Amino acid sequence: MQNQRCLPAFARILLAAALLSTLFAAPIAARAQGPYKVLDQWKLADAGGWDYLLADSAANRVYITRGDHVDAVDTTTGKLIGTVSGLHGTHGIAFNPNGKLGYVSDGGGNAVVVFDRSNFSTVATIPAGTNPDAIIFEPATKTVWAFNGRSKDITVIDAASQKVVATIPVPGKPEFAAADGKGNVYNNIEDKSEVLKIDANTHQITATWPAGCESPSGLAIDIAGDRLFPVCDGNKMSVIDTASGKILATPAIGDGPDAAGWSAKHKLAFASSGDGVLSVVDGATYKTIQSLPTKRGARTMAYDPATDRVYLVTADFGPRPPATAENPRPRPPMIPGSFEVIVVGR
Repeated sequence: MQNQRCLPAFARILLAAALLSTLFAAPIAARAQGPYKVLDQWKLADAGGWDYLLADSAANRVYITRGDHVDAVDTTTGKLIGTVSGLHGTHGIAFNPNGKLGYVSDGGGNAVVVFDRSNFSTVATIPAGTNPDAIIFEPATKTVWAFNGRSKDITVIDAASQKVVATIPVPGKPEFAAADGKGNVYNNIEDKSEVLKIDANTHQITATWPAGCESPSGLAIDIAGDRLFPVCDGNKMSVIDTASGKILATPAIGDGPDAAGWSAKHKLAFASSGDGVLSVVDGATYKTIQSLPTKRGARTMAYDPATDRVYLVTADFGPRPPATAENPRPRPPMIPGSFEVIVVGR
C-alpha cells in the first residue's frame, strides 16, 4: 500500500473526506438496516383524524381511533372489518382481558364508551372527566382508568359494575399511562415533565418523579425489568427505574413522538415520532439500535407481541389554511383517501 504521506495534498484531502464519510455514514446505515422494516401499507377509505391505536393479538385485529368512530382492521388482510360508531372525539382504546369488551375514551363526549368486541355495538356510556384522553385496563383491581386532559384528573371505573369508583386529581395534564399488573399505575404529566406512581387499590399518588425529558407523551413499560420508557420532546426517550424513580438513560429517538411500545420477548423499546421515524432502543444497553424511516405524521403506534409487528398510522395533507383570530393555528386538511396503516416487522 502506498504511504499516505507521499500522496499529493489534494489526494490526501480526498482520502480524508472519504474516510470521514465512511465513519459517519456507517452508524446511520446500520441503524436504518436494523432488525425491522416496513412490510406493508394499508389504505383505509373512511374519513377522520386519528389518535391512539391498539392491537388485539388474539383476534388478529388492530383498533384505530378516528374522531367520531373507531376502526377495527383485520391484521391478516389489512381490511376494515368493523366500526364502533356514534362517538364524538375519540382518543384511546383499552381491552378487558375477558376478550369480550373494549373501552374507548370519547374526549368529545366526556365519557368512556364500552363496546362489544364481537359486533362493535355500544354496551354502555359512562361519564368521565373533561376530555378523557389515554385509557388503560388495570388488571389487579379489574378497573378501567381514563386520564382526563382538561379536568386534570383520572376517572376510575369498576369493570364489573361499569360504575365510577374514584376520581383522582393529578398535578397537571395527564398523558399516556401504564399498569404493572401488581397494583401500580404510572402516568406521564406532560406539562410538568413528571411521572406519577399511583396505588391502584387506594387511588393515592405514592411517588412523583422527574420524567428525565421534556413534555412526556407516550409511555411503555417493561414489567419484568421494572423499567418505564416515557417518550418526549427534544428527541429523547427516558428510562426510569420503577422502584426508585431513578433516571437510568435518555436514548435518542425521532422528533415529535406520541407513542411507545415494549417487546418483552426481544427486550426492545419502540418510539414513533411525527418526523417519520420509528426508533428501536435496546432494553439492556439503552442504546438506539435502529431509526427506521416510516412516513411523516406516523407518531402513534401499537405493538403486537404475538407477531412482533408495529402498526403506525398517518395520511397525506394539503396546504395549511391561513391563520385567523378564531383559529390561530389551523391544521392542514387531510387529503381524502390517503389515510394508511404502516406495518413494520422483521
